[in-house]
Amino acid sequence: MLSKAKCKSDYNSRRMGQLEHSEVTISSQAEIGETEESIKVPKQRVYTGRKPVISSSLADIPCGCLSIQGLLDLLNSTFGTSYVLDTGSLSSALKDCVAKNYDFGTAYGRLRSAWNYSDIQKELSERDAKDRELRQKAVEGSRVVNPNTKPRRVWDLYSNRVVPWWCCEVDFSLTSKDNLKARPISHAWVDDMDHVDVLTPINGQAWPVPMPKSTNLDLIHIGMLNLGAEYTWLDVLCLRQRGGPREDLRVEEWKLDVPTIGIIYRWAHVVCYLSGLGMPLTLKEGDLESDRSWFRRAWTVQEVGVLRTIAGDTPDGPMHTEPIDKKGNYQDEILTKFHRQLNTAKMTRGLYRTLSAMQDRISTYPRDRVAGLAYSLDTHSIPAYYESQSLEDAWTALVNEMPALKRSLLFFTYPESGTGCKKWRPSWEQVMEKPLPEG
Repeated sequence: MLSKAKCKSDYNSRRMGQLEHSEVTISSQAEIGETEESIKVPKQRVYTGRKPVISSSLADIPCGCLSIQGLLDLLNSTFGTSYVLDTGSLSSALKDCVAKNYDFGTAYGRLRSAWNYSDIQKELSERDAKDRELRQKAVEGSRVVNPNTKPRRVWDLYSNRVVPWWCCEVDFSLTSKDNLKARPISHAWVDDMDHVDVLTPINGQAWPVPMPKSTNLDLIHIGMLNLGAEYTWLDVLCLRQRGGPREDLRVEEWKLDVPTIGIIYRWAHVVCYLSGLGMPLTLKEGDLESDRSWFRRAWTVQEVGVLRTIAGDTPDGPMHTEPIDKKGNYQDEILTKFHRQLNTAKMTRGLYRTLSAMQDRISTYPRDRVAGLAYSLDTHSIPAYYESQSLEDAWTALVNEMPALKRSLLFFTYPESGTGCKKWRPSWEQVMEKPLPEG
């Protein structure tokens, strides 16, 4: 057994970022049994690096199949440390992982950001308690009074597991210390006939994850690692989905989690899958006009971020075409339209510009078009999300949260009397169906 002095040295070295990690390779062949050559997107084929990334086969090992010492040995090997069981509350933290039936990936994901603390169990317990309190206070009645609430869960790419946000306290804003390692994913949705619900250990099989039939979460995982990301937020993995065993919990979580999606993307470097989650980027006639186009979805109004990386890129894809003149025209009209839409996609500002941006957008659930406006309209608070709420009631709730200046613009500059419950401002149908003033 190593001395406490040696453990203290490892602890200090880790705090100063001095520990070296062995080279790790995560490949499509090892993860899903498909050769690298068969994967169309180059960045999804293989990841090689010295980050403490673990394979799916390692992540899937149940902690209950390991002794406490065996679990510690595996964690030490992954972290590059030499801790012993009597280091702080380490033994208690490891026993907790076994008692909760975690697999190794979940244990690693939950412990790794606190691994350099002298009392791991205390640190994680305090974070958990603080997070619960913040979320409880974030909603007052039917209003989200803290629009800056962090996401409930994130995808830890090193452990390949969804973990509670408080485990890592990562910030997706480009202005934060995490700006290079945290990137949310935005994606187009494929037709219902082209997707399948999958159960995955990545989210602990907590709910079925809707995925395009021709792709795989493990390929997305490899692609994100190759982009240099350590954490990401992906709606189907991190936002509780329909069809799971805790539908009652989903409804309750969505009151806060859906309205605050916008803050994840607002100042972020966003990774965009424009042809569907994990799918190669392709372009054919009718794609840009389709109801499934990324450029036409309601939620993507607030998901453009500050910077974007286009994922799913292939050597012969539309990102590698060149304009034929200085006006930005391309050989094909569809390429010209694609690049113009891509270059002009940005967070909208201004009341009527924002409403205009939503007019031609499509959502599976009509109420989502209202919910997708809040951050662009700079509301002080955000209406909580209720699926059964009517469009007009949702719009009324949003108007009530707008700054006084924007409400006065509706009163003074909209050219017609309201046709809904209020005469002084337009109804939802009016702002979505009729031409709007400038600004």
